[in-house]
Order: sequence, then C-alpha cells, then structure tokens
Amino acid sequence: MFLPYPRLDTNRLFLRQVEESDTEDIFAYASDPLLTTHVTWDAHQTLQDTQNFIQFACKQYEENGVGPWAIVWKETNQVIGTIDLIWNKKHHSAELAYAISREFWRQGIGTEAIRKIIDFGFNKMELERIQARCVPENIASYRLMETVGMTYEGTLRKSMFRKGKQDDLKMYAILQSEYL
Repeated sequence: MFLPYPRLDTNRLFLRQVEESDTEDIFAYASDPLLTTHVTWDAHQTLQDTQNFIQFACKQYEENGVGPWAIVWKETNQVIGTIDLIWNKKHHSAELAYAISREFWRQGIGTEAIRKIIDFGFNKMELERIQARCVPENIASYRLMETVGMTYEGTLRKSMFRKGKQDDLKMYAILQSEYL
C-alpha cells in the first residue's frame, strides 16, 4: 500500500492520484469514441460516467493502496490520460493499462509515462513481471510496448469479450531481470 499516494515526475509530466477536480479533463478525452475504439471501456457519454470512474479509482486507493495515476501535462496542469498498474501482490506482478488523449498521441507521452511506471513497479512495488495486453489492431499500442522494452509473448485467442464480440489479445511483458 502506498499512503500517501506517490507522485511521479518526468520531464514533461507528473503522475498523481486521480481527483474529483479532474472530471472535465478526463471527460474531454474519455468521451472520444476514436480513443476508446481499442480499450475495454465505452466512451463516456456524460460527466456522471467520468465521476463514476473517479469514484471507482478513489475506492481502489482506499481498499488496495494503488489505483490509476492521472497523467498530467506539466505545461498546462491538464490531465491528459491515465495509467495504471493493476497489482497482483501475491504473484509479484501487475498489468499495465493506459489511455492518453488523442491530442497528445505520437509525442512520446506514452513512452515517458510507461517508463516511469515500469521503474516504479520494479523498484518500489518489488514486481517480478509487468504485462500488458492489446487487441491486434491496436498497432500503436503494441509498438509502444515494444519501445519500452516489453516482449511479445503470444496472442491469447478469443480471450476477452469486449464491445459485443470476443477478441484476441496480444500479450506483452517485461521481467525485472530484463529491466535491470
């Protein structure tokens, strides 16, 4: 558990706990149907959808001591995405998940945020493995995973029911021994 929740800084970003005051910033990208094409959740239709997400995140902090970080663009103090390490303490592993505003795609934001989270996972959470999954059509996401040093482990066939159909998922991972 992490109390207080850790703030992580990079050159252009800081990562911090999601807060109720982030509602409008999160809604701005989470309501984008193009952004949500490849994620597991549907585009937010109302501010209440976003508030429900924030309440869920806050419950995660309280119950598990971990939850999603807001990705904040330092220049404007705007929340431009979220990134999460879904922790399986028993197995010393976590699943990486992220969503970044389309306005900030292809600028190295994902790489910057993920590298910081991987470092935190191995050095502070004492993880042995960090994994991430994406649908095969999400080329940008799996290229990002490769860029940060994750290895493709295979395709999990028809492993997730998502948006009305059964999808394959590409599995990537990095081990602590590979990170060092």
